[in-house]
Amino acid sequence: MKRKITQQLLDWKNKAQGRCALFIDGARRSGKTFAVVDFAKHNYKSSILIDFNEVGDDVKSIFNMNLRDMDDFFMYLSNVYGTKLHERNSLIIFDEVQLFPRARAAIKFLVADGRYDYIETGSLVSIHENVKDIVIPSEERHIRLHPMDFEEFLWAMGEEQLMEYIRICFDKKKSMGPLVHRRAMTLFRQYLIIGGMPQVVANYVDTKDFRSADLIKRDILKLYRSDIEKHAKGYEKKVADIFDQIPPQLAKHEKKFILSSLSAGARFRTYESSFLWLQDSMIVNVCYNTREPNTGLKLNRDSSTFKMYMGDTGLLVSHSFDENDIVSEELYKKLLLGKLEVNEGMIFENVVAQMLVAGGHKLYFYSKSSRNDSESRMEIDFLLAKSKVTNRHNISAVEVKSGKNYTISSLKKFRQKFSDRLDQSYVLHTEDLKVTGDIVYLPVYMTGCL
Repeated sequence: MKRKITQQLLDWKNKAQGRCALFIDGARRSGKTFAVVDFAKHNYKSSILIDFNEVGDDVKSIFNMNLRDMDDFFMYLSNVYGTKLHERNSLIIFDEVQLFPRARAAIKFLVADGRYDYIETGSLVSIHENVKDIVIPSEERHIRLHPMDFEEFLWAMGEEQLMEYIRICFDKKKSMGPLVHRRAMTLFRQYLIIGGMPQVVANYVDTKDFRSADLIKRDILKLYRSDIEKHAKGYEKKVADIFDQIPPQLAKHEKKFILSSLSAGARFRTYESSFLWLQDSMIVNVCYNTREPNTGLKLNRDSSTFKMYMGDTGLLVSHSFDENDIVSEELYKKLLLGKLEVNEGMIFENVVAQMLVAGGHKLYFYSKSSRNDSESRMEIDFLLAKSKVTNRHNISAVEVKSGKNYTISSLKKFRQKFSDRLDQSYVLHTEDLKVTGDIVYLPVYMTGCL
């Protein structure tokens, strides 16, 4: 299971040279532990994995009692785990470190000692109970691990070369050709169904069985529900209600999250902590409305108007349909063939959001409603800001279309109104690449190239 984060880990090792620890944040089951253990195996002489989901008081006491004497600390650790530590050539991994905040606080002293490298992994790292009574170490670099993107999925499927050709066609703005496009779309539809959780992908690679993969996805969804019950203390019901509302909210024509779906007269301030909990857990990706499509999208963000996507589209599919639907409606077969009558639009938009986030983008959309003026009424699915700001033309507009017959009236109105601000205009669809006027129509699997 080749992951792109491996290169980030290697860059950190070579550049930091023990001067800072690395903290990897990610949703549960996104593959943090596997990625780090695999990295340690190929880049260090030895490593120790301390899984705080399993350790007992004997290991915890080492952190509580021995940090003042580093020689004793490492001696105890080495003997408990039966591993010889080599100065500047051993990695110590704190897995699920949020379960024992004392270990995270110890990073300050361990990095200062300088003998070994340290990687921490965790989820829900910002909620109060996981940072209570500790000072977050400044000697900690923070990166995020998302579910596998489409390219990583292709690697797992043994398709090492396809993404290179996709990039070439994107850069040259030329079509893929009917045969390669059909093959790429077939693989992309498999990615839609399976998603990017490594355990699910590994099962599918071995079995090519959608139903077997679905069982694992449902286990992950149960794990998320269990985390909500355990850790969203005081507002677990509100978080669970929001979690259950994600599919029906995305199934609407306008996918903005409507608070009244949670309770009559609901106010954003009442549910704000619950939304933030889900966002912090990385179970969801939140896309905010921006009042002005201009440089500094965040400055014009309307925090109370947003769309909420699942962090993994494969999980969304299993979250949206119960087991009986899968059997009776042959859901997966219809998705694979592009013949799902309903809800395909929400699945495509969700996967685009997932791929944009994996590519380092913040999610923003533009929505303007007007009962009286149809020309000012429009909605653009995603807005992307250029990495290098210029005097004009800093924003790209992205529309997502899952069907073959569609209109782009909102995009045309948006282009006319904000022509001085627009850089590129993209329509992501299921057909091959084409350029019509100033609009680039991309096959949806090219999202990762944006």
